[in-house]
Amino acid sequence: MEWIKLIGIVIIVVGFIYKLDTIATVVLASLVTALVSGVSLVEFLEILGKEFSNQRVLTIFMVTLPLVGLSETFGLKQRSIDLIQKIKGLTVGSFYTVYFFFRELDGFFAIRLGGHPQFVRPLVQPMGQAAAESQLGRKLTEQESEALKARAAANDNFANFFAQNTFVGAGGVLLIGGTLDQLGYESNYAGIASASLIVAGIALFIVGIYNYLFDRKLLANKVSKGKEE
Repeated sequence: MEWIKLIGIVIIVVGFIYKLDTIATVVLASLVTALVSGVSLVEFLEILGKEFSNQRVLTIFMVTLPLVGLSETFGLKQRSIDLIQKIKGLTVGSFYTVYFFFRELDGFFAIRLGGHPQFVRPLVQPMGQAAAESQLGRKLTEQESEALKARAAANDNFANFFAQNTFVGAGGVLLIGGTLDQLGYESNYAGIASASLIVAGIALFIVGIYNYLFDRKLLANKVSKGKEE
């Protein structure tokens, strides 16, 4: 009768089909699964409380989403666009390169300000689009707008990936150092972070060129469209 332990899956499926409260459905499915598996109610509550405490960082992340929505409602997005439009000569490529630098810098100090839902979609991408429209002197086409969205996300990903180990106490540095210790090698956490700094610098240089070439491509499109008109 081991299959009876899968009853939790059935409860979740039924709950989703009938559009019942998601949290209540998941908790009920967990409780029933625990009881049929021989776990007492007290043990179940202990496990539930422990896992909720261990995953509280996810809860904190979820709190940021309504805050971002409220900020957009009260004009944060429009204010950021107005700011970009006031800066003369700013191109979308140079703006994304500056953002890349500061994204790496906050990684060096272990400050996580970036992220797609909290920062890129509500701020970075609209500011980049405003810079591109000022650069071209017209509204962007749908294809150009999608390309800017992808580039904003890519710059955030690149900076986060290549700079996440520049802080000595970063999880990646500790993981690498701990693995070396277990394998019998002498670990140097500062050395690992220093090597990551070099990689982050190289990434900044390459991404700067990458964004510069994107600027050139946009300007080429501007010239070609001007000739067609």
